[in-house]
Amino acid sequence: MLEDAGLEVFIPEHENLSKDEWLSYCKSNDMILSVGGEFKYDTDFFNECPNIKAIALYSVGFDHVDIKEANQRNIPIGNTPNVLSRATSDVAFLLMQSVARRASYNFEKVKAGNWGDFDPLHALGQELYGKTLGIFGLGRIGFEMAKKSKAAFDMKIIYHNRHQNEEAEKELDAKYVSFDELVSQSDVLSIHANFKQEQKELFNSSVFEKMKENAIFINTARGGFHNQKDLYNALAEHKIWGAGLDVTNPEPIYKEDPILELSSVCVLPHIGSATIEARNGMAKLAAQNLIAFSKGEKMPACANPDVYK
Repeated sequence: MLEDAGLEVFIPEHENLSKDEWLSYCKSNDMILSVGGEFKYDTDFFNECPNIKAIALYSVGFDHVDIKEANQRNIPIGNTPNVLSRATSDVAFLLMQSVARRASYNFEKVKAGNWGDFDPLHALGQELYGKTLGIFGLGRIGFEMAKKSKAAFDMKIIYHNRHQNEEAEKELDAKYVSFDELVSQSDVLSIHANFKQEQKELFNSSVFEKMKENAIFINTARGGFHNQKDLYNALAEHKIWGAGLDVTNPEPIYKEDPILELSSVCVLPHIGSATIEARNGMAKLAAQNLIAFSKGEKMPACANPDVYK
């Protein structure tokens, strides 16, 4: 698509670039299609690469970009909303069920040949029917998660946002609540918000203390939202019931992390958008963002639309 639009495309010869290699390539080009969030687009980057006029991210999240700095330099930052909402919500829905029925733990038992004798009370799961799903950040992905949960398990939907979601309230009978109410009332608490630095480790020991003992904590957004040591302690001390993570803190997770040994935990390697359909859709939208910019048009998906005012 980029080449057909008349753009000259440069792709590094190898992956796993050092920061110096990455910067040298950025200095030689006008626009970037950025896959992954290993390097930060911060003030230092923009100072070193004053030639960069536009960045298209291969992601919805843009927490590795200093949006304020980009705005000051009039640099649009494209992202890829919508095209991965279903795929990412599928993973949250999968984690919720996997944790509720201790699927990872039981799969490991099968692989180890430890099926054993029938014990009717060993490592029981819990049912989700009619329980309360709390969504932190009820946007596109959170809406899809809520819709699935209501349809499959007739779950009650509560949420906490910066702004009320009238569509969700109308279609899903979702109820807006305070953050404290979200924490204390949710049987399943699922994070779907865009991460901001001021929210770092928002979900910590003080929050886990307020959650129900049967609560399941789901994070498919960013690992920075939760303090992983505090989460482990809450689980190990049975202050909450289980956790499903597609993102970890740190990421990748250390293989020695004790949270991986708990029976009511399921951890995936950040595969929320890892479907053929979603990844192709992300690539197409990222390309469309750069093509539009090259033509002097507004990006179809822009994380900082104020640059067009």
